[in-house]
Amino acid sequence: MLVPLKPGELQRLVPLVATGPQFSHCWGNPSKGLQRVLVSSIGGVIPLLISQSTFGYGAGSVWLVIGITLLLYVLWGPILEAGQRNSGLRRYPAAALFEGTIADLYTRERLEDRQEQADRSGRLEVVENRRTWLCLELEDEDGPLGVLRCPLLKEHRTLRRGMVLRCLVLAERADFARIGALSDAWIPQARLWVGDYPYLLRPAFEEICLRRLR
Repeated sequence: MLVPLKPGELQRLVPLVATGPQFSHCWGNPSKGLQRVLVSSIGGVIPLLISQSTFGYGAGSVWLVIGITLLLYVLWGPILEAGQRNSGLRRYPAAALFEGTIADLYTRERLEDRQEQADRSGRLEVVENRRTWLCLELEDEDGPLGVLRCPLLKEHRTLRRGMVLRCLVLAERADFARIGALSDAWIPQARLWVGDYPYLLRPAFEEICLRRLR
């Protein structure tokens, strides 16, 4: 079942500015976080040193601003990334609430990254980092809708075929003939959210589902 959203409801459910969970998601794993810290530290210290050597000149204040901005990259980097992802969903002209069921669920291995490193003998070898993803096939009374994918977590062991699932469906056209994107999803029976990224303001989504999906 698809229930089109009213004007302004999509903007209410998908914020323009990053929320706490979105910031945490875009911060990434410890390795990615360390990279941000290094970029912020090295990129910020160099302009600050230059600003000190050119203090009193017009360029000094410019280098100072650049240095402070780069030092704060560790904060505004994830915020900017989350804002871009949110805008990608908010740009769709057609949005609807979807209530359907899990038609099938299965896992797939996905290559996250590949890098070269030296083994004990000094020879280079390719190391692949793979991650298991959960795939949920969604359907309603009108037939299949699409596939929702997310990294597999231990909480997902409670999911079963036939469970009711609710999410947002986004499209370029109001007839939803071609689905453009799916948001993260709420599964009431398991009291569990699933998705690759926490797009939705979850209390607001649960509230609107109670009002619009009776």
